[in-house]
Amino acid sequence: MQSFALEFFFILALFSLSIAASGFKSLNPCSDDFLQMDAYKKMISKVNTTKCRRLSTLEAQFAWNYNKTSNNQTQITVLIGTKLIPANMGWLAWGVNPELPRMVGTRAIIGIKLPNQTTPLLNTYNITKDVKLGCKLQPSPALDFRVQNMAAVSHAGFFAVFATLVLPDQRYDISSLNHVWQVGRYADGSEPMMHWTSLGNFDSKEVLDLQTGRCRNIGRDRQHLRKVHGILNIIGWGTLLPIGVIVARYFRQFPFKLDPCWFYFHFSCQVLGYTLGSIGWGIGLLLGHESKYYTFHPHRVLGICVFGFTTLQVTQMLAFRFKPAREDEYRKHWNVYHHFLGYALLVMIPVNMYKGIKILKPENRIWKWAYNGILVFLAMVVLVLEIYTWAKFLCAKYYKKSNQGSNSRPSNGGRFDKGKQVRSTDQ
Repeated sequence: MQSFALEFFFILALFSLSIAASGFKSLNPCSDDFLQMDAYKKMISKVNTTKCRRLSTLEAQFAWNYNKTSNNQTQITVLIGTKLIPANMGWLAWGVNPELPRMVGTRAIIGIKLPNQTTPLLNTYNITKDVKLGCKLQPSPALDFRVQNMAAVSHAGFFAVFATLVLPDQRYDISSLNHVWQVGRYADGSEPMMHWTSLGNFDSKEVLDLQTGRCRNIGRDRQHLRKVHGILNIIGWGTLLPIGVIVARYFRQFPFKLDPCWFYFHFSCQVLGYTLGSIGWGIGLLLGHESKYYTFHPHRVLGICVFGFTTLQVTQMLAFRFKPAREDEYRKHWNVYHHFLGYALLVMIPVNMYKGIKILKPENRIWKWAYNGILVFLAMVVLVLEIYTWAKFLCAKYYKKSNQGSNSRPSNGGRFDKGKQVRSTDQ
């Protein structure tokens, strides 16, 4: 009961920290190189309320100003830029979405820098669900708002897109504008090719208040959920379950016999690890549901297998009446099944952990070293216990053989005394 209470407060604390760290973020000023661009100076000369901030991903920087028109519309002038790698090719996109902060449904402006052309291509695009499913992304001049004064500019390593948008107030709210941005490396003429599949590309979306400059970073909210997902899975699947296996192997019969304490500790580790891991798995399903057009299939499949196998293991442990008795002829088959699933999990869990850690690039170094430390510690414990087990087994076998040899061989002294007694009797 105490363990479940501690588990509850632990999870509650993690979610509290996650919620407290999320929310609305204020301005993060742009770099001096970006502020020296002629396009930015032009924006300031026309409207002195121009705001500029660094975006949360892809090293992008964004400047904007706005004013109301006589037709009850909002005119927005935007400048977004980043440094392409390599600098002579790639594409940069920025757009707004009237429904949700996501790429599907976005009306975008995309500037394409081709290696064999000096003048970048610049067009408007309507990103539909079909594009995310693999259809070609072609220019779409007809949008639900007007785009004016489009230009692609370069300065101090930055590749930037400049444009003025006239948004109808009925569809676009300037106090909570869904805007997204993206960077890619290759393009086929005016068709941008698929961008990188890192979390930075996936998290490039915000809900921006044009008046105050404050924003709700959707990607940052997901980052906190990913941290909770990773912590729970590393503790549950990656630490407690292997500890339970170690206890069952080395403290049940040989080299240490701690009956029945070993079973209670083994059972507690498995159940607590399963509970924490299942909560982390559920958060992973939530994250996957929010990104149905952007999934990591190997990590997802392995995660489902780990959850399924551990569910079978824990279910068998909880249902004592389904476990065959020691003298039952089916007990050995149950043992084979139980051990096979256990050792299969010991292989799949680390593989899936590293799959998940790899997704976090480039911010995965701390996670990788932390999990490496856990695996090294567990491996050292297993190595020491395994060496001790074999040493104890070989010593016991040697002493047993020595005792059997000494007991089966009669002593020479006994034979000599008997012969001496016979000779004295004859005399």
